[in-house]
Amino acid sequence: MPRPRKFDEQRVLELAREQFWATGYAGTRMDEIAEATGLGKGSLYGAFGDKSALFHRVFDDWCTAIVGVAEQNLAGDSDSEAFARLSAYVHLIAANTVADTGNRGCLLAKGAAELAQQDPMVATRSAETMTALLALLRTEIVAAQRNGDIDDGADPAQLAALLLAVLRGIEAVGKAGLARETVQGIADTALEVLPRPDGRIRPTIERSHPTNEV
Repeated sequence: MPRPRKFDEQRVLELAREQFWATGYAGTRMDEIAEATGLGKGSLYGAFGDKSALFHRVFDDWCTAIVGVAEQNLAGDSDSEAFARLSAYVHLIAANTVADTGNRGCLLAKGAAELAQQDPMVATRSAETMTALLALLRTEIVAAQRNGDIDDGADPAQLAALLLAVLRGIEAVGKAGLARETVQGIADTALEVLPRPDGRIRPTIERSHPTNEV
């Protein structure tokens, strides 16, 4: 009978994620993860596999978390609140970006940029995550269109793609160190340019405060 593990698996994954996030996949050695987690390399290999398998686990968990945050912030049954939810989510991404004073950026973007070309798992998981985000944004845009806050003649799929590109761009320019006002201004402008029905005035949406989530 195998002996039970005497460590907090989730905590080990969090510490491994921080190491990969700080130094990238290629720049991270299992020795460093062992030192950060306090586990021997044998325990790491036994629990998670080699460095590639460990990164895949961390990357998959991160992608799941990104979609989970979007679902939590965009989920709702009321069409009348759809635009408010959409606005709050866009401002949340901007707030989290400017709160990242270490300019680490997003692990999804960092991992995809480094590995997607040669790692099928990373490429596939990245595409799945973006597809899920697109679907969530599109659903909220359609709800806002039904309520008259966005022009119902506009293509919701194209608007969702535009917003996703803006959100990922916000994270990229935030990593480059642009000023808080610039990053927040991008979020404001992205919402302002969404086509609205003639004469309709949208409610003013307060900016979201940063969170420890993605």
